[in-house]
Amino acid sequence: MKLQYIIPGPMHKTSVGMEEVNRRLAKLQGWASAETEVTISTVSSGPASIESMYEEYLSVPGTAKNIIKAESEGHDATIVGCFGDPGLDGLREVSDKLVVGPAGASMGTAVTLGQKFSVVTVTDSIINGLEKLAWETGVYQKLQSVRAINLPVMEINKNHDLAVELLIKEGKKAIDKDKAEVLILGCMSMGFLDVADKMMEELGVPVINPSKVSLKFAEALVSSNLEHSKKGYMKPPKMENNKRIEDLFIK
Repeated sequence: MKLQYIIPGPMHKTSVGMEEVNRRLAKLQGWASAETEVTISTVSSGPASIESMYEEYLSVPGTAKNIIKAESEGHDATIVGCFGDPGLDGLREVSDKLVVGPAGASMGTAVTLGQKFSVVTVTDSIINGLEKLAWETGVYQKLQSVRAINLPVMEINKNHDLAVELLIKEGKKAIDKDKAEVLILGCMSMGFLDVADKMMEELGVPVINPSKVSLKFAEALVSSNLEHSKKGYMKPPKMENNKRIEDLFIK
């Protein structure tokens, strides 16, 4: 099995650079089953990190091109490396292979582990977007809250200790005040801190790492010979008859 994890931004050009990209690849490969090969890619241009709906939209065209390229290289599935699942419905339309969104995978997992869940994310600016995503995923009635640690994505990548401290603090509030029974880390940079097990020990509830869960979700679906429905996510007519994604654009 061959999976690609696409970071929908030019992380390699940011202050954390290729070192962070390679660290994430090592984490993913370490979590993967022995028979799974994981590759990672970044888009060539776009927002350095995603903390708003507008930045999500900006990231979609580059991500779509990477997905098409991954398919041509024989990948069995792609994971969109942003918890907001940016452009997931459209990415599935242009893809002939499975595309996994971390939020959808994580929220679907959460409702199998408890009656009510909360998301702990980065900034207040994406709370509304994640609430909408829970509704679109069909689990909004079980969402207790979305709480933010108000630490930007790039700062999480640099100041791990502070991020963990704030995650535990807000996670405890979600459990004690909002009555959450399961927590989801609502950012892939949070996932790559790999602190879910530590948080579970301290907080006493399941804590979902979206980076790991989306990978294992992709493995499970591919090994079960399942992909997203081509009836639910129909190919754009302009791409029929083996036409390219570029045929959607007028230059």
